[in-house]
Amino acid sequence: MEKEFFAHPTAVIDEGSRIGKGTKIWHFTHVMPKSVIGENCNIGQNVVISPDVVLGNNVKVQNNISLYTGVICEDDVFLGPSMVFTNVINPRSAVVRKSEYKKTLVKKGASIGANATIVCGITLGEFCFIGAGAVVTKDVRPYELVLGNPARHAGWMSEFGHKLKFGEDGIGVCPESKEKYKLEKGAVRKI
Repeated sequence: MEKEFFAHPTAVIDEGSRIGKGTKIWHFTHVMPKSVIGENCNIGQNVVISPDVVLGNNVKVQNNISLYTGVICEDDVFLGPSMVFTNVINPRSAVVRKSEYKKTLVKKGASIGANATIVCGITLGEFCFIGAGAVVTKDVRPYELVLGNPARHAGWMSEFGHKLKFGEDGIGVCPESKEKYKLEKGAVRKI
């Protein structure tokens, strides 16, 4: 059976991984057994995808990223160059903690900037936006923008990646899509 995805000749694709139609896997990337990659993903060079990692459809993984066991990315997630996921809270070389891997969930449409660090065991909400270099140590709400070390709230983002400005009525409009959002009780939703 002919494969329905592209893999550069230098990529290593272990038997037992599942890769969706239309996905592209580039130079020096290693896809390990029991990992699942959806359709139409783009996996950059020098990426490691560990066992039991799940990537939804249309996920963009830029260069130099390690996706460790416990990471789940839903559809349309963007992972910026050299960003980092962890999977153990208190790693020690001499202490085996493979049974303590924490789950990290990246919800639909989330974007993580270059060189950001995501500490394991948290959830990044739908369409949230993690700024470049941020160190995220706690859950991020849907549409929330966080920046800095440690990452702190810095605003709200539209699904098209624009910072939203809200009027007195709590309504914000994306300048590109013209979609409307409601800010209410410390949360944003599209209306």
